[in-house]
Amino acid sequence: MAVLKIGNKAPNFLLQSNDGKTHALKDFFGKKIVLFFYPKDDTPTCTKQVCSFRDNLSGIEEKGAVVIGISPDGIKSHNKFVLKYKLNFQILSDETKKVIKKYGVWNKKILFGRKYMGVVRTTYIINEEGRISHIFPKVLVNGHINKVLKVLAE
Repeated sequence: MAVLKIGNKAPNFLLQSNDGKTHALKDFFGKKIVLFFYPKDDTPTCTKQVCSFRDNLSGIEEKGAVVIGISPDGIKSHNKFVLKYKLNFQILSDETKKVIKKYGVWNKKILFGRKYMGVVRTTYIINEEGRISHIFPKVLVNGHINKVLKVLAE
């Protein structure tokens, strides 16, 4: 499992998006990248998280950044999610969890006393050269977008 730190080169990836196109992280170099990992499409907390990025996308773009979401859900699930909530940024599918593991966000979790492996909600800010400039581990959705906007303004 990767342990990424600020200053590390962000691991590249090649993943399919909800629109069926394949995207690599390096395709977005030259802009700041808000790369967030979330557990599951169309669940209450994940929906709140992606909608906060959707609703603040213009403010993020004004700061020279793009938003990319990654979850282990498949393209079919992503398509429904994007259409239902009118998402305006790329949602990438990592069904193999290869990228999720590269970024160190596949970990043991506990819910109501039950232990299982899952995606730990995490956001990375990646600079224009592809280096990690900020990490938000174990994200709490309330107020998270404000923290992201503040970091992008620095």
